[in-house]
Amino acid sequence: MTAGTSVAALAGCQTGKPSAKELQVMTVRGPITAQHMGATLPHEHILLDFVGAEEISRDRYNQDEVFDAVLPFVQQAKDLGCDTLVECTPNWIGRDVILLRRLSKSTGLQILTNTGYYGAGKNKYLPRHTFTDSSIDLSNRWIAEWTDGIDETGIRPGFIKIGVDKGRLSDVHRKLIRAAARTHRQTGLTIAAHTGDGVAALDELAMLRDEGVAGSAFIWVHAQNEADEDTHLRAVEMGAWVEFDQISPKSIEKHLAMVQAMKSRGFLSRVLVSHDAGWYQVDKPDGGEFRPFDTLFTQFLPALKAASFTDEEVRQLLVVNPREAFTVRVRAIPE
Repeated sequence: MTAGTSVAALAGCQTGKPSAKELQVMTVRGPITAQHMGATLPHEHILLDFVGAEEISRDRYNQDEVFDAVLPFVQQAKDLGCDTLVECTPNWIGRDVILLRRLSKSTGLQILTNTGYYGAGKNKYLPRHTFTDSSIDLSNRWIAEWTDGIDETGIRPGFIKIGVDKGRLSDVHRKLIRAAARTHRQTGLTIAAHTGDGVAALDELAMLRDEGVAGSAFIWVHAQNEADEDTHLRAVEMGAWVEFDQISPKSIEKHLAMVQAMKSRGFLSRVLVSHDAGWYQVDKPDGGEFRPFDTLFTQFLPALKAASFTDEEVRQLLVVNPREAFTVRVRAIPE
């Protein structure tokens, strides 16, 4: 960025590409046109409850207390120039769409929530019916949240969130992939997958291809945990979005190097960056230590500038790529 260039200015500058006037992104307050998504954090959390699917309950926390504790951090993100925050907490691990809508209304920050199930963590966060339902049964549950709204709130998901562990996919995780593929084909919602390593990511992409879903419908979440850059490239060559999240003050150099590597190979247009921050944790006093959504704006963007990234390249990362990734549309492999 040149001196004095604001995030808001980056969100509004033109690229010469066709506008996104008719394409939509689904937020907790309803659809917006994709061109209004603006500067986006594609992977963050507001509230999480790690107790497990067998014990989780809304009675384990007071929503008003969480709202009061989290509001200043959400407002800070908005004040720093964030237009849209993608909240990645899945069902059965603390998803609270009413809380998200309250925060969005109070701050003006556009927030996306999700459908889908999280199988990482050795299936602790999967409800029992996951193991007996077919992939079609699961996808029908997720599709219903898109068509009818979540828990009778009228709030609709803006993407699909799943999670798998390291290594080759287990049978139940393969079921999640098939369910996500069918849900995508029916809804056009993008699949964001917490993925343990590159082996799992390539397995997921191969399964999606077999299900007729293009790699561009898939976000490899936590790709920074895979040290092999060639695996990142293989995923991108299969069409995937490679997400380098968990940006923190201690990781600036590491994340900068990964983004530079993708840029040098001509794949900057397939990269997403975010904090994976927040985390009001239900099982900790006062929610534990909430990590703000600020480092990308206050430290990582200046680091990009110092590394000679242009305004247009920064806009690619912060505005264009998330908009393309989360626009609601079916991405099928041509028959």
